[in-house]
Amino acid sequence: MGVKVTFLSAIFLAIGGFLFGYDLGIITSTISLPHFKEYFNDPDDNTTGGIVSSFQGGAIVGTVVNMFLGDRLGRKMTVFTGSCVSAFGCALQAGALNMAMLIAGRAIAGISVGMLTATIPMYASELSVAKYRGILSGLLQWMLSWGFLVAQWLGYGCSFVDSSFSWRFPLAFQCVPSVILMAGIWFLAESPRWLMEKDRHEDALAVLHKLRQGSTPEEEIQLEFQEIRDVIAADRIALNVSWHSIITKPSWRRRLLLGCGVQAFGPLSGINVINYYGPRIYSLLGIGTQESLMIIGISGALSIVYCTIGLYLLDKVGRVKPLIASACFLGGALVVNAALSQHLDPSNENMLRAMVAMNFVFFLWYTPLGIISWVYPAEIFPLEVRNLGNAITTFTNWTLNLIIAQASPTGLTNLGFRYFYVFFAFNVVAAVCYFLFYPETKGHTLEQMDVAFGDQIVPHAMKDPEAARAAMEKEAGFDERVERV
Repeated sequence: MGVKVTFLSAIFLAIGGFLFGYDLGIITSTISLPHFKEYFNDPDDNTTGGIVSSFQGGAIVGTVVNMFLGDRLGRKMTVFTGSCVSAFGCALQAGALNMAMLIAGRAIAGISVGMLTATIPMYASELSVAKYRGILSGLLQWMLSWGFLVAQWLGYGCSFVDSSFSWRFPLAFQCVPSVILMAGIWFLAESPRWLMEKDRHEDALAVLHKLRQGSTPEEEIQLEFQEIRDVIAADRIALNVSWHSIITKPSWRRRLLLGCGVQAFGPLSGINVINYYGPRIYSLLGIGTQESLMIIGISGALSIVYCTIGLYLLDKVGRVKPLIASACFLGGALVVNAALSQHLDPSNENMLRAMVAMNFVFFLWYTPLGIISWVYPAEIFPLEVRNLGNAITTFTNWTLNLIIAQASPTGLTNLGFRYFYVFFAFNVVAAVCYFLFYPETKGHTLEQMDVAFGDQIVPHAMKDPEAARAAMEKEAGFDERVERV
């Protein structure tokens, strides 16, 4: 029963990923539709970049909101608040009377997605046991793929409608996942680790029983509770923890840099150039708008297959090896297309097919990075700074998304496929960083991450109950201090 509750909770939370993926994908078809261009007087490159990047700008604000309010609100209330903001922003987009209203709606929806993407993987990881944590926190990316797929095919279908319905209805549909999240979040349990951090020990133990009962022995539930409690208490006593501990403690600062790195290498892989400006890229190959939307829709369907396989393997293979392979193949796909474009012959159908195929290869090998860029930051931070750490790493992601979204229309206009060389270089740097600096996190509980990062203070109850008990007894007065914290 407990495993079922945990999995269903994570699947429901991943609706936030569907919302993100849909928002990400629907703008691709929207800005390329004739009726959209006609209604908004054929927006130029800067305006198009503004439509896309306003969403990223809002997401940056959303992550900042989480930095200051996420720990106060708790995981459930943060998701609820983000869902309410999303519904309002999406309604503004669908009813936009002018460009300012559309961009404002995109920015408000972005605030929501910034809040949700900084919270949901962390929330899911805090509900899960170590054995399934990669799958459950990685469901955000799986549902993101579903959202992107629905957006592409809905946008493709509506492109045949000869009215403003062709772009207004797809934008309005964004409200559906927002309302589902808003209504359903109250049926989920609060994170037991957030409850522990707020000293609500009895509530936390009750949630752990709900999440583990029937699949985990009572003794193991008690050991998990003890491990969470002991690590929080030890950190508080040893470090006098505050918000700036994430900067001042070297091992925590290292975690922050690695979390920001893996989030940064997502947009720096080149994924969002292809996602946001797919029709424009295909137009460089002489492929029409509707045909390009169909190609992107097929690619979106395949991404779900790739992501399903990736999630299945994640807790078996680990995090670091897939990241290295991903960066190598992403860079290879980009450099092949950039090289072929220098000899582009629109009449050579085989060359065009090869370049389209390279985009499919790119999406295949983006899958490990797409999943792990959410999973890794959600699991590496100590509880006291986990919300702050996730907000900062997600802030990094969205800031780079904003820069790339704003710069890409001009880059594609001036450089064409040669623009891909920039992202090839970033993928090479990413592969080297993963190999040299990133420790493996597979198999550790969230409290045992201090082993991977070399800053363990207290023995872990789930790994060595006797040593943990001895450590408690060794330090005079420890139990009394635990009760006070």
